[in-house]
Amino acid sequence: MKIILLGNPLSTNNIWRTTSSRGFQATYMTKAGKTLKESYQWQTKSQCKQPCSKKKMSITIALYFGDKRKRDIDNYHKLSLDALSGIVYEDDSQIQRMVVEKFYDKENPRIEIEIN
Repeated sequence: MKIILLGNPLSTNNIWRTTSSRGFQATYMTKAGKTLKESYQWQTKSQCKQPCSKKKMSITIALYFGDKRKRDIDNYHKLSLDALSGIVYEDDSQIQRMVVEKFYDKENPRIEIEIN
């Protein structure tokens, strides 16, 4: 099964923030992060017609960025995998193997996720 999530991938650094109050730290998802996750969930639901899997799986992720800025690819797949939870699989802990690749497509930035 292949899922395509449209839009320029965002780093976890752009999605999560930490705040401190009275000596206690709290981490929260930004409004942009919540909006993007909801978008990913709707896109996934429209492409995935199979029931949620309980099996262990292997995933290949292709990140297509709209520009060639320097990026660490390990920060860009967390939100998309979380968005697939409960739709494609019960929990992302079912993923046993993951391959992440980086590409550039100025005209059509996206994330392509192939699930085996």
